Amino acid sequence: MFGLGMPELLVILVIVVIVFGAGKLPEIGAGIGQGIKNFKKATRDADKQEKIEEKDKEGGSGSA
Repeated sequence: MFGLGMPELLVILVIVVIVFGAGKLPEIGAGIGQGIKNFKKATRDADKQEKIEEKDKEGGSGSA
């Protein structure tokens, strides 16, 4: 996608370790994981809400 290979990822990891320190990496990883989990949940909830609204529109437009 972005052309990131193993050498590029290693350079990024080394920079992150230098900036944040090795002790903070588990906290950063957990925070990123939690953020991804929340994002996926929010998109699922939005999709469910859209489907509910579509059903309401389809059901309501037939009766006059």
